[in-house]
Amino acid sequence: MQDVTTRHIADYDLTAPETFQLNDMHRLWSSVRSTSPVYWHPYKDSGFWVVSRYDDVVAVYRDNEHFTSERGSVLDVLLAGRDPAGGRMLAVTDGPRHRAIRKVMTRFFTPRALAAVTPSIRERTRRIVASAVDRQTVDFATEVADRLPIEAICDLMAIPDADRPHLLAWNKAALSSDDPGTTALDAHAARAEILFYFNELITERRERPGDDIVSALATVRVDGQPLDDDAVALNCYSLILGGDESTRMSACCAAVLFARHPGQWRRLRAGAPVEAAVEEVLRWSTPSMHFARTALSDVRIGAAAVRKGDVVTLWNISANFDERHFADPGRFDITRQPNDHVTFGQGRHFCLGAVMARLELRLLLEALREQVRAIELPAPPRQVYSNFLSGYSSVPARLVPAG
Repeated sequence: MQDVTTRHIADYDLTAPETFQLNDMHRLWSSVRSTSPVYWHPYKDSGFWVVSRYDDVVAVYRDNEHFTSERGSVLDVLLAGRDPAGGRMLAVTDGPRHRAIRKVMTRFFTPRALAAVTPSIRERTRRIVASAVDRQTVDFATEVADRLPIEAICDLMAIPDADRPHLLAWNKAALSSDDPGTTALDAHAARAEILFYFNELITERRERPGDDIVSALATVRVDGQPLDDDAVALNCYSLILGGDESTRMSACCAAVLFARHPGQWRRLRAGAPVEAAVEEVLRWSTPSMHFARTALSDVRIGAAAVRKGDVVTLWNISANFDERHFADPGRFDITRQPNDHVTFGQGRHFCLGAVMARLELRLLLEALREQVRAIELPAPPRQVYSNFLSGYSSVPARLVPAG
C-alpha cells in the first residue's frame, strides 16, 4: 500500500474503488481528520463535501432541517443525478411518508418479532459452521458468510429457497465486485434483475398475501393509497441488499480480525461478552463506508460553508476511528465500552435492520466460539472492489476445531 504521507489529500479520488484497495485508508482518514475534517472534493465540473469527524458526521445525520436523503444517499447515485427512488424507497424518503413506510417494516425487526426466528437462525448457523470446521480449510466468505444473512432476510420475506442463490449473486454484483474489470453497467444490470424479480413476486403476494414483509408492503395503504408496484419493489430491493450485504461483510471481517488478533479470540472463548464483541466487529468492519445527504439550505459544518444543493458525504469508516471520540481507536478490543459507533448511521434513517444484524453476528460468534479453537489465514483475504462497501470477497481461513 502507498504511504499517504507523501501525497496531498486532494490527490485521493474517493469516487474510485481502487483508492480503497491501493492505500492505507486508516492512515489517510487520520490525516484528513487532523488537517481537513470537512473539505471539498472536486468531481468533474462540480464536487462534494467530505465529512470525516465523528461529531460532525452525527450532527449531519441528525439534522433533518438542513439535509435531505430524498435526492440520494449513496455517492455514486448522487453524482449521476437525483435518485429516481427518492420519495418511494425508505432510505431515500423523508417526512411523514418515511414514517409511514418505516412503521410497516419495523414490526418485522423488533427484538420480539425476531425472537420467533432466532432458533432457526441459530440452528442454521451452527450447521454451517460445523460443516466448515469439518473441512477445516475453507473460504470463509463464500462458504460461511455468504450463506447466513441471505437466508435470514429471505425467511422474513418468504422467498422460495430455489430463488435465493440468484438473489445472492445479484446482491454481490449490485454494490461491489470481485473484479476491477466490472463496469457500472454490470452493477446496473444486477439491480435491474433484483427489481424485476420483486415485481413478479409482488403480483403473487397481492393475490395471496402471507405474514411476511413483501405481503405487508404490497397490501399497506399510505395516505389512504396503496403503494404502487415500483415503490414496493424498491423497498424490497433495499431490504434484500441491506439485510445481506452489511452482515455478510461484517461476518467476513470478524474472521479476519480474530485471525489477526488471536488474543482477542482467546478472550472471547474464555467468556468475554459476545454482545460487546459484536459491537467492536461492527465498528471495525463499517460495511457502508459512507452515506450521503444533500443540503436543503446554506449551512455550516465545522468551518465549512455548505451551500444549498451541495452533496455532503458522511464517512462512517472515518468517524468510527476518530481519536477524539474513541480511546485508542486503532486497537481491536472486544470489551470496548462505550462503543457508540455509527456503522448503522444515526437519526431518522438509522438502519432498520440493525437489531437483525446484531442478532446474526452474535449467533455466528457463539457458534464459532463453541466449535473453533483458533482461526488462521493461510492466504491473504481479497478486498471487495467498491467505493461504498468495505469488506472482503474472499477469506481463505483455517478453522482449528475446539476440544
